[in-house]
This record gives sequence, structure tokens and C-alpha cells, in this order.
Amino acid sequence: MRKIAYLSLGSNLGDREASLRTAISRLEEIGRPVAVSSFYETEPVDFRAQPWFLNCVVALETEKMPRQLLSAVLNLEHSMGRQRAERRGPRNIDIDVLLFGSSVIDLPSLTVPHPRLHERRFVLEALAEIAPEARHPVLRRTIRELRDALPPGQSVRRWPG
Repeated sequence: MRKIAYLSLGSNLGDREASLRTAISRLEEIGRPVAVSSFYETEPVDFRAQPWFLNCVVALETEKMPRQLLSAVLNLEHSMGRQRAERRGPRNIDIDVLLFGSSVIDLPSLTVPHPRLHERRFVLEALAEIAPEARHPVLRRTIRELRDALPPGQSVRRWPG
């Protein structure tokens, strides 16, 4: 059974755009990318003393179950040289599972919807571009509504590249 999973991709080390494009291409090993947002340059959120990120969101049609998808995503990150030296620190590639169909998943290794999805402008801007009417399965609001409800703050600008 195929589901649509929404993934957030980010990079703030090296050639950020090339890293995102490589990861998007490699996602074809996991499923079928059916939509990709524009790229957005964003300031770091939690650990601010690091380079700005380039982010996007991908809608991925997949037959994998949630834990299988997470495992495949982690393997993809690792194969691209992702180092997990510092929690929320700089990284050449970061891929998070935002939504998995309308599923609500609460496992030690995976929480879907992503627990900070509704707080992150850099995620909501990109997700609203490709799936504005998708609903957060817990908050019961559309992605557009969640984005529009955010207070002013984090700088997010469309990447011209």
C-alpha cells in the first residue's frame, strides 16, 4: 500500500544545494518523489552559532512502513557522510519525516507528525508550497493555517538558485 510521506531536507555544510539535490535524487531508492518545494535559506533555530541552512520539503510516495522509511532515510544520510557529532549542530544533510499519510506514530525512535513541525517556519513555508491543504493529524489544522498562525520571527527566504 502506497503512502505519501513528507520529508524535510536541510544542509548547512559544504555545497548545500548540491547536497540537497543529491539527497532528492537518492530518495528514488526509497520511493517516488512526487513533489519538491523550492529551496529556502534559513537561519539556524536551536543551535544558532552555525552556518545558515538550505532547506526544502519532498513529498515521497512510498510502500515502506514508517520504521522502514526512517531506517532508509538514516542510511541515506550516513551514505552521504552525515556525522552526528553534535546534537542539532552543523550537518551536510539532515532528513526528517514530517508526516506519514494521516498516521500518528509515537515510538522511541520515531514521532510523526514531527513534534516541532507546527513551530518551524522553515518547514511550514516549504510544506505549504507543495501541500497547503494537508492536515496535521493531531492539531487538525492545514499546513497553510499552521504557517499563517506563526508569530513573526525566524528568517526564511526563497533561494534564487
